[in-house]
Amino acid sequence: MLNILFMGTPDFAKESLEAIYNKGHNILGVVTNPDRPKGRGMKMIASPVKEFAIEKNILVYQPEKVKNNQEFLNIIKNLNPDMICVVAYGKILPVEILNIPKFGSINVHGSLLPKYRGSAPIQWAVINGEQKTGVTTMYMSEGLDSGDIILKKEVEIGQDETTGELWNRLSKMGAQLLVETIEQIEKGDAPRIPQENDFTLAPMLNKEMSKIDWNTKKGLDIKNLIRGLNPIMGTYTFYDNKKIKIWKADNLSFENFETQNNIQNCCEKRNGEIVLADDKKGLYIKCLDGIIKVIEIQGENSKRMNISDFLRGNKLEVGKVFE
Repeated sequence: MLNILFMGTPDFAKESLEAIYNKGHNILGVVTNPDRPKGRGMKMIASPVKEFAIEKNILVYQPEKVKNNQEFLNIIKNLNPDMICVVAYGKILPVEILNIPKFGSINVHGSLLPKYRGSAPIQWAVINGEQKTGVTTMYMSEGLDSGDIILKKEVEIGQDETTGELWNRLSKMGAQLLVETIEQIEKGDAPRIPQENDFTLAPMLNKEMSKIDWNTKKGLDIKNLIRGLNPIMGTYTFYDNKKIKIWKADNLSFENFETQNNIQNCCEKRNGEIVLADDKKGLYIKCLDGIIKVIEIQGENSKRMNISDFLRGNKLEVGKVFE
């Protein structure tokens, strides 16, 4: 069994830490982001990785920065790990740290590299309507997610699956793949496959992208954006100058919607216009090439709820347009 230094922050990383801990490896310590204020009370919250480490009496390190931090570099040198395992840590590691362990520094990444290098691979796979994705383990290098690939595992993405649902599946898959990767490295038969230069990026998400564009985006693109930003930030639009968040939706063709509801000429409506709002039938909005069926919604200063409950307490008028 190896002496491992683990670096990670969110629940995605915690799954991997738990897996290698349960496998019997000696966890020398964990490195995670500093506690951050969260919620209305701005209470300081520890990361899931830190919480697990405290529970298991594992040493915790929380440097504000890792580059040009001689004190932190000395700590890692003194720990002298056989391997560093990095899963969604949130900071780029300098080569001085990556080169310390004799078995290398290993990363678990939530995509099929070289596709979706960057900080938000799971989210962008959903937003872009990918039909498959997966997890990759690789040897870390100075470049962004550009190290040699060790193992990959592929999975299909459900057509209605949200980022949150896919995140949970991939976190468990990544944990198991990390265990397999460590076993192969220990045996000395782990592959080392250079990445192709044909790569795509998965940059950080921003709040500006979460506003629904009814005028230029097709129905499937709107649906994918909604599920891709669920549960991170949600998508939003405006009704009577009030911010409305849409958390779950489906897209329909004009023909299917009109046949089901005995309504005609929807294609002549304005983009963003409400074509049907009924607490029994639901909420339907015209977009560029079809109809968006809203399934889960959140009013301003309210909580998330299914559309039937929302429409029973909120009046939305047919013919009005979401901005």
